[in-house]
Amino acid sequence: MIQCVVTALNSVEMASLPWFVFQVSGFSGRSPEWKRLDDFLMLSRLKHLEPVLTAREWLTANFSIADILMADVLRLVDKVRWLGGISCLAFAYVAHAIARPCFVKAHADQMKHFAEQDAATGRE
Repeated sequence: MIQCVVTALNSVEMASLPWFVFQVSGFSGRSPEWKRLDDFLMLSRLKHLEPVLTAREWLTANFSIADILMADVLRLVDKVRWLGGISCLAFAYVAHAIARPCFVKAHADQMKHFAEQDAATGRE
């Protein structure tokens, strides 16, 4: 499980977060830098995750914090665009994971924390 948690946070999120920022910032995706970032996410990270998700329902024997983290990381990628060359399996995994009651609770708790902090600092 620890290996899967580290993978979600230090391998997949590390590649997906800058990619997501580029996407929502309106970059066209035509620059060499964009291509390197896109290839890094798709070929170096997601392509290696897909066989794992093909072989089993969850990252570990049972649904765990590793799945909560990985699904949350992959949600950013899924929201931005369909990924060419990556099957919908990863996104079926995300949909399956985020529907779990413990994911719903973890996400609601996280959003509640941010809402409370925004209210306390007047940034509603």
